[in-house]
Amino acid sequence: MKEVKFITQAAAIAALYVVLTLLANALGLASGTIQVRFSEALTILPFFTSAAVPGLFIGCLLANIMGQCVIWDIIFGSIATLLGALGTYAIRKKLPDWCAAIPPILANTLIIPFILAYAYEVPDSIPFLMLTVGAGEVISCGILGTMLLKVLEKYKTVLFTNTEY
Repeated sequence: MKEVKFITQAAAIAALYVVLTLLANALGLASGTIQVRFSEALTILPFFTSAAVPGLFIGCLLANIMGQCVIWDIIFGSIATLLGALGTYAIRKKLPDWCAAIPPILANTLIIPFILAYAYEVPDSIPFLMLTVGAGEVISCGILGTMLLKVLEKYKTVLFTNTEY
């Protein structure tokens, strides 16, 4: 039963990530130098469950494929999300809940500018791209993600039980 719940949660998180990314993409918010992906708010979910780690990685991978991103973005953008998710999962019992958004913000701020510069040939400097990507991540993960975290904390015993390994 534990494995079924884990896989179901991971799949649901992946699907939600894809849908939210495609929605942001349709609105012109999911790509470019300032990216506000609604799906990045989900990167706080590893604070509640380990199922979110593969869910976020697979969701990002699928969203990047479906969004017709270049191969380097598909690979390294998904790795950035994976590293952020692993970071959030690692700090979940050591730091306060408001810190849950910090690992994905850092991972994306450090990795995505290089993808933009080298894979998409965005002419801006790496430091400028770090600033703009970081700003988008603060909006997506920091603000929206923290709001989501506060709402989910009320329901964590119902939504996120019996999935840890």
